[in-house]
Amino acid sequence: MFRTALIAAALLIAGPALADGQPVGERVEVNGMKMYYEVSGEGEPLIVLHGAYMNIPSMGAIIPKLAETNKVYAIEFQGHGRTTDFDRPITYPNLADDVAAFMDAVGVKKADVFGYSMGAAAGLQLAIRHPDKVNKLAAASVGYDAEGWQPEFKAFIPQMTVEMFVGMPFADDYRKLAANPDGFPALVAKLIALEKEPMAWEKDVKALKTPVLIIAGDADVATLEHTVAMFRLLGGGGMGDMGKPLPASRLAILPATSHTAVIGQPELLEALIVPFFKGETPKGMFQ
Repeated sequence: MFRTALIAAALLIAGPALADGQPVGERVEVNGMKMYYEVSGEGEPLIVLHGAYMNIPSMGAIIPKLAETNKVYAIEFQGHGRTTDFDRPITYPNLADDVAAFMDAVGVKKADVFGYSMGAAAGLQLAIRHPDKVNKLAAASVGYDAEGWQPEFKAFIPQMTVEMFVGMPFADDYRKLAANPDGFPALVAKLIALEKEPMAWEKDVKALKTPVLIIAGDADVATLEHTVAMFRLLGGGGMGDMGKPLPASRLAILPATSHTAVIGQPELLEALIVPFFKGETPKGMFQ
């Protein structure tokens, strides 16, 4: 998930999400809110889910790149961007159910999903709670258990306050798009509470049938050990070239990459995500 303490850098470096043709922005009623979304590209449907404090523009160039091969539905979560907020906590199950309801509302029965940070965790919950709606999931900077976060981040969570975030540059960016320009402190409070929500999904991840591409920086918010453990839960980590098919799930570790630097490498992300969705694999000597 997109960690609250690290968001400012990513929002400052991410570029605008513009394709050759302007995406079409619309709103739809979803679970008590007016959810904003944009559609771009042609092809098989692909749902894109942003991180905490983010919106569609701050996801940068990965959206138009994915729109070169897919019909992309990029959404803005509860209280983020142009989507309204209401009296309900932000939790991963709630976010996942919102995505499922959005798909019903716009007539998308099943889709590939790409999520970053908070959006990746929401995508993971979508695959757990609504497996019939997810073809494949590409999840960047995700975890399945709060014990898997880096020790520095776990120590920082209890110190988080609303005041810590309201003066940051992305607070001004929030007001430019928000349905309620004065709603930022309430959103921060919900996202701090999200960091403290119980998170122990090992059994659910192990039971997944949905193929998952895990993408992580080598200096991400989750430890490398946690990321590899998640890949093993999904059936990965064995040796190839021994006559058995490769696992449906995949793992990619980006070098010299912190949490906020993951989304700022759209060319590399595209090179990992598109072949995964297409089912393409590198050929070995014994294939």
